[in-house]
Amino acid sequence: MRRRAAKTCRAIQAGWGSGGPIRGVGMPVISLANTKGGAGKTTAALLLASEYVRQGYRVAVLDADPQKWITNWYETGGKDPSLTVISEVTVASMQTHIREMRDQIDFFIIDLPGQRDPLLATALGLSDHVLIPVQGCAMDAKGAAQVIELLAHMKKQANITIPHSVVLTRVSSIATTRALSAIKDLLVSRGVNVLETPIFERSAFRDIFDLGTMLHKADPARITNLDKARENARVLALELKRLMPAKRREQPMGLAARLRQRAA
Repeated sequence: MRRRAAKTCRAIQAGWGSGGPIRGVGMPVISLANTKGGAGKTTAALLLASEYVRQGYRVAVLDADPQKWITNWYETGGKDPSLTVISEVTVASMQTHIREMRDQIDFFIIDLPGQRDPLLATALGLSDHVLIPVQGCAMDAKGAAQVIELLAHMKKQANITIPHSVVLTRVSSIATTRALSAIKDLLVSRGVNVLETPIFERSAFRDIFDLGTMLHKADPARITNLDKARENARVLALELKRLMPAKRREQPMGLAARLRQRAA
């Protein structure tokens, strides 16, 4: 894995060929990563994508998860003019998808497999922020640690610093503040940034996959506690957006306009 990471680091450092580097051109690339499956990556990816679409942004999801949950959701009925889902994602095609679509997209969200493979290292290198979902169990923590170790390796080998955070997932709505604080304090003590907003355990987050809809389009008569689920997604997306580089925290704007603004 480290040899693969080193190779990826060299490719990223070289600027991904004659086209130049992708990171930093204006549109945020957010990767959801944890080498353990079932940590909540796909749910987090869909919540963020849906919420940014609701806010008026154009979003592309690169569905690199072999299970293709987001692709299946999209084909079931989740289509929206402001949302693009790409299901065929490889190490070779990932950077191409981003480069070719960067003039039409405001947010790229990459849903990664729950395993250690070359896609992971490639996506991390392309990311403006890596979001690491953790349920709080030992296996999730181990998978998160592997991602953080790879990020540290990329920094050491290629001097590439990639911002990253942990988001706690499937948190019980009746969990005590003390229990949540204990988990956060443990991670923070190890130098890991933990988002203030967790993803709560809500049936609505499962229902949107089954119904092929987004939270803001869902029928309250068919999904319970929809208002609370929407607020959770809204606050999560807002907190993550604030972590994006300053040039990328503006209101929805085409990349071409943002590049002209930067050149002025």
